[in-house]
Amino acid sequence: MRSGGAVVTGRAASIAARDVEPDRPPLAGLTGRQLTDTFGRLFDAHARDLHRYLTARIGTTVADDLVAETFLTALRVRGSYDPAHATVRAWLFGIATNLLRHHLRAEQYGLRALARLAPAATPAEDHADRAADRVDAAISVRRLSAAVADLPAGDRDVLLLTSWANLTPAEVAAALGIPAGTVRSRLHRVRRGLRARTAADRTGEAR
Repeated sequence: MRSGGAVVTGRAASIAARDVEPDRPPLAGLTGRQLTDTFGRLFDAHARDLHRYLTARIGTTVADDLVAETFLTALRVRGSYDPAHATVRAWLFGIATNLLRHHLRAEQYGLRALARLAPAATPAEDHADRAADRVDAAISVRRLSAAVADLPAGDRDVLLLTSWANLTPAEVAAALGIPAGTVRSRLHRVRRGLRARTAADRTGEAR
């Protein structure tokens, strides 16, 4: 009897430990102090990364509002979060990306403005590989901003969630609600297109 109780206690402890994994916290049913504390921890853990990602895409002023709106939306729809399906980080970035789509025109304008500020290339710069492998906070090569702005919204989201938010393909898939295979195929297609765009630009400059 004692042994059986130990087994049950051990199993319950294991389930409890699993339920409070920091990257997959249970959110449904939280109320009062629990709810406040949990979302306070989520804000502390993820707000800075969300703000950095949104600032890169849309600018600081709008990013401030979108970060707040992301957490307000998350609070409102917390019952829809499934820890078995995604980390809370991926879920929050998915919410932020959906909100960002309402500001798509502003983002495209910002990317094209960034492209106009691009410095002339120098022979020492190897743009193609860097742009294909990592389009970072400066899009690695500013001149590619126009190309990124011209991408279909879904392709742009996949590229920038991977490059600016540093989400894995699996996290991007969870954030956008698409298969991981689709994420990988989009990344491959977009990166191939950016390589081709860069190669064409370099050829034009050499003439």
